[in-house]
Amino acid sequence: MPSSWHDAVVGLVGECPWLPVEILRDLMGVDIPDDCPIWTESEVFNDRPSRDLIADKVIVVGPRFAPVRVIIVEVQADQTPDKRRQIPRYAMAAWLRHRCYVDVLVICKDEATAAWYAKPLPTALDDCLYRPKSLLPSRVPVITDSVDVAADPAMAVLSVAYHGKDPGVAEAFVTGLGSLGAERGEDYYEYANMLSSKQVRDLLEAFVTSTHAPRFSDFAKRHYGEGLAEGLAEGLAEGEAIGERNTIRMVLKARRLTLTQDQGKLIDDCGDLSQLKKWAEAALTAEKTSDIFL
Repeated sequence: MPSSWHDAVVGLVGECPWLPVEILRDLMGVDIPDDCPIWTESEVFNDRPSRDLIADKVIVVGPRFAPVRVIIVEVQADQTPDKRRQIPRYAMAAWLRHRCYVDVLVICKDEATAAWYAKPLPTALDDCLYRPKSLLPSRVPVITDSVDVAADPAMAVLSVAYHGKDPGVAEAFVTGLGSLGAERGEDYYEYANMLSSKQVRDLLEAFVTSTHAPRFSDFAKRHYGEGLAEGLAEGLAEGEAIGERNTIRMVLKARRLTLTQDQGKLIDDCGDLSQLKKWAEAALTAEKTSDIFL
């Protein structure tokens, strides 16, 4: 049965489909084309007459009818031989469906498990040796700047999960959440909480309840104690707007699309949260930055 750790990683990838692209491109050096839409599709690979294979998450890069890459995300806490043998089947099923490059990205709980899944997989097919992409925790950046946390909270969650015993990582994460608004800040906090050891969870809680942490959102009110309601409404709205602006820029960074100066100012000057959410959604599939604002 999937663990809460497993479910947290799957949920994080589902909420942030650009994260696997960022991991492969920036942490593993995979050449992924620029300016491509990023979207998710069904995790079920039909394998009849035997059975259906269900991956954890499937991310597609490129237009729906002409994708350029498929990233199958598998989340593994343990070394499981049967699951490892399924990896080439996932890749082949995705290739048959889309006829494009396919990567299986395995995200593991620890370095030893990740290294085990990274080993090439021999098959009975001539010259077919499949090499999955396994994320080694040591490759995840150690994020100790709250500005970097706010700019890329999904990667910051992984930084806390793997490096959160460093007080600088935990403090930067908690502080950086303050600029994301109540709903998004709490979502990322819960992902980090589910992915972390008890030692790291206790460290996060210590920073959350400290006197120097941000106090301008409902997230802060819930975690820093009652009696902080005065002035929170305005800070909450601005915090959520900042979070959506950061999301737009994160998606475009993953897709290597660059905003013009005027487009960046348009985003920064917009205080309409619903409009910012629409732009953030459009950023996932827009062919060029001007399409976001249509």
